[in-house]
Amino acid sequence: MSDSTGQTPATALDTFPRLLMHHAKVRPQRPAMREKEYGIWQTYTWAEVAQNVRAIACGLAQLGFKRGDRLAVIGDNRPRLYWSVAACQCLGGIPVMLYQDAVAEEMAYVLQDAEIKFAVVEDQEQVDKMLEILPQVPFLEHVVYDDPRGMRHYTQTLLMGLDELEEAGRIHDRNQSDFLDAEIDKGASDDISIMLYTSGTTGKPKGVCQTHGAFIASAKGATQFDGLTDQEDILSYLPMAWVGDHLFSFAQAMYAGFTINCPESGETVMNDLREIGPTYYFAPPRVFENLLTTVMIRMEDAGWFKRRIFAHFMDVARRCGADILDGRDVSFGDRLQYWLGNLLVYGPLKNVLGMSRIRVAYTAGAAIGPDLFRFYRSIGINLKQLYGQTETCAYVCLQPDRQIKLDSVGKPAPFVEVKLADNGEILVKGPMLLKAYYKRPDATAESINAEGYFMTGDAGFFDQDGHLKIIDRAKDVGKLNNGSMFAPNFIENKLKFFPYIKEAVAFGNGRDYVTAFINIELEAVGNWAERKGIAYSGYTDLAQQSVVYDLIREGIEKVNAELASDPMMSSSQIRRFLILHKELDADDGELTRTRKVRRNFISERYGILIDALYSDKDSQYVETEVKYEDGRTGKIAATLRIQDVKTFAPQSAKTAA
Repeated sequence: MSDSTGQTPATALDTFPRLLMHHAKVRPQRPAMREKEYGIWQTYTWAEVAQNVRAIACGLAQLGFKRGDRLAVIGDNRPRLYWSVAACQCLGGIPVMLYQDAVAEEMAYVLQDAEIKFAVVEDQEQVDKMLEILPQVPFLEHVVYDDPRGMRHYTQTLLMGLDELEEAGRIHDRNQSDFLDAEIDKGASDDISIMLYTSGTTGKPKGVCQTHGAFIASAKGATQFDGLTDQEDILSYLPMAWVGDHLFSFAQAMYAGFTINCPESGETVMNDLREIGPTYYFAPPRVFENLLTTVMIRMEDAGWFKRRIFAHFMDVARRCGADILDGRDVSFGDRLQYWLGNLLVYGPLKNVLGMSRIRVAYTAGAAIGPDLFRFYRSIGINLKQLYGQTETCAYVCLQPDRQIKLDSVGKPAPFVEVKLADNGEILVKGPMLLKAYYKRPDATAESINAEGYFMTGDAGFFDQDGHLKIIDRAKDVGKLNNGSMFAPNFIENKLKFFPYIKEAVAFGNGRDYVTAFINIELEAVGNWAERKGIAYSGYTDLAQQSVVYDLIREGIEKVNAELASDPMMSSSQIRRFLILHKELDADDGELTRTRKVRRNFISERYGILIDALYSDKDSQYVETEVKYEDGRTGKIAATLRIQDVKTFAPQSAKTAA
């Protein structure tokens, strides 16, 4: 693998194991990973990571793991779980990532579909899920756990600690020192490097098989596009089963050689973010929304002087902050004001958010509100949007620096070709495309057309500058009875830009007008209610209070005013809404694990509520079965209010009815 100078030629770095061993050779003492444990950051160099990966790989081989076998990996972001992914790849195996918060039944489906014999899991909680579904997956032979806490009295023969596996692997590696290098040499760019399951919004999830070459091409394009180096720090806290985490926290780190930082737990992410101060950051819009909501709640509780200072300098930031970030001409007076604002407000605020060192931040997975996007860029955070899917390694479009548009996802990324079908569906081609859906040649054939373009299922258009704008999922775009377009996701995203709305589901296809279900954002609405002196006993009680309905109605009317100014969407203004008595939940089948709405399921489950919205009723009783975290089931019952909303004349701010 080395040339006469001792350097590994770039052409040879075509699999992740080869990249790992390359980093261990050229930057052995650079930090590859950090993990916070018991309040202390532990650092692992590239050389140490390579040694641990060797040990896990050899340990798996000793257990009988063979080329082509699938290894389930389940848990929070832990270094040893990332190492297990790399170890599996060293042996020519296929890591299969599962969402750690999935219930046992969901895991059983993936384990059956992927024919899993080996699993590496984080802790006792995940072990218990494996044991619960064992009768359904009798071919599961080995479950290896990372965290031994609580495992002392487990006697099942298929269980093994990762410490024990690594020790066995080290002995194997000493006795057969050329074994693993030979296995790595057998690897090829076109080998499947990972299997990630789709979210399953319309049916059973499908296993997306991606090659080493696909993810390496995506990582290469993205790192070169944004000038990333081995000096970057990233916080890895999003689910390992999500394609976004695999691109940012595994593929790009493996390509560029930068440092992955794993937080202590989901609850400590904000503190850990401040301590690490990442230079490179990725989060879905919901995380950026929650951060901003937290800031605004704290400011509302601050004294009047602080509120005045904050309001003044945020006005300055809105006026010129994004222009300063993009290097545009700004008057001396505004620059001076912004400099002072950075000293008093923006700098301390970025420090509180853990974003003081960020050079590039990305968001994806859903639309982000223009006001939210503008806020982060105005205080000097280089936030950009990207567009991609599991089947494209989360890599299709990127926003170039100084060409940021709030309502677009940017231009086609390096190596990617994007075009539109006659019906507006987005078609993409490039090295990042999936190799296949696992055991689904029919689905693979249906997803790629005769010209080799992957059919994304998203509808969109290019603006005059070549930036792509997403409208909705093509299959979800329908028509109202008057023939005008109905794009539910477009409407829902506008509703969710309102800080008091957490989730929304719009209805209207084949109907005379649009209606909506709303989930309130409990923390934001709860804080608002407390400041108003409004007592409530929980989500259901708060959601049905008349003042909360008035609050949400105001937000919906603002969205209606925006829709009225859009010629394509003016007929899609919301006429009636209700606030659901419970939060939509993945455990109840209403959302996917990536928090996408499962429309068909919701339409069937809440059919009585939809019928009520399209009647003259002003309330409707409903009972809903729910699942609790401990596996128990129960029922939530409530009489839900239904409220009308003011709509606006098209192309006008005047009220119509």
